[in-house]
Amino acid sequence: MEAWPANIEGVNMAYTAKDFLHLLGKLKGISDKQLEAHFGLYKGYVNKMNEIAEKLAKQDKAAANYSFGEFSELKRREAVAFNGTFLHELYFENLQAKGSPSPKLKKAAEEAFGSWETFVQDMKSSASSTPGWVVATYNKITKKLHTYILFEHHIGLPIGQEIILALDCWEHAFMIDYGTNKGEYLKAFFENINWDVANKRFEKC
Repeated sequence: MEAWPANIEGVNMAYTAKDFLHLLGKLKGISDKQLEAHFGLYKGYVNKMNEIAEKLAKQDKAAANYSFGEFSELKRREAVAFNGTFLHELYFENLQAKGSPSPKLKKAAEEAFGSWETFVQDMKSSASSTPGWVVATYNKITKKLHTYILFEHHIGLPIGQEIILALDCWEHAFMIDYGTNKGEYLKAFFENINWDVANKRFEKC
């Protein structure tokens, strides 16, 4: 992911949504219609993240209050739009089937889960356990691969994680193509993973 744009003369510049149109016509089992709807939702999170940042800059911080306050409410929702933006970018970036899992990534999965097949099943079982997100991470504390489920964009991811794979399990990611059949969507997701991207993320760890 690109770094956040630098401030210019103290002005917090808005973040610009990335263009993922290169994925159109390139995925197996995930239609262009599904992707285009998903891109629109992603851009909505970018817009909301920018809106929250702009409003926070104008709030009276002295009025913050646990019960209610405009600054307080914006801070409570800030991570929703932020994670909603960047989890989607991680997801789109790890789509379009390329390469295969590197020997190092496979070895790490085997050490953490017993076998590569168990790791894949863990991802799918985790996806069946949440309406939100599943992420496969390198846990910087345990030094092992791990999977976590997020019930909302901002709830469920412990500290000290580097995301290797992001799997969007919200119905907006598959309803157009599969209705409520999440299992078929998961099959399609694993057929479309860009392992070159996942391998590079793991290498950086």
